[in-house]
Amino acid sequence: MSEFHDKLFDKVQQNSDISSQAIYQVADSLNQTDFSDEETIRSLVQRLATLADSPVSKEKEDKIVESITQNNMPADMQSINNLFKNQP
Repeated sequence: MSEFHDKLFDKVQQNSDISSQAIYQVADSLNQTDFSDEETIRSLVQRLATLADSPVSKEKEDKIVESITQNNMPADMQSINNLFKNQP
């Protein structure tokens, strides 16, 4: 793994207490994910929320799932951050 990746994973682990192994497991599962399947996306959102120890309200989960399944995801990181941070 490159030094960049090491630093990135260290930063994620410091900020969220998520291990690099958990990140790899989620990333690997995305290779076979059907992003049009609501149940699959809902499960992924719940899994990520659990890993991050950051509960996601039902309303926020619905909004995220709808955005992903309708292929209407934000184009930049700031918009993605806003989607996750602005919990009702």
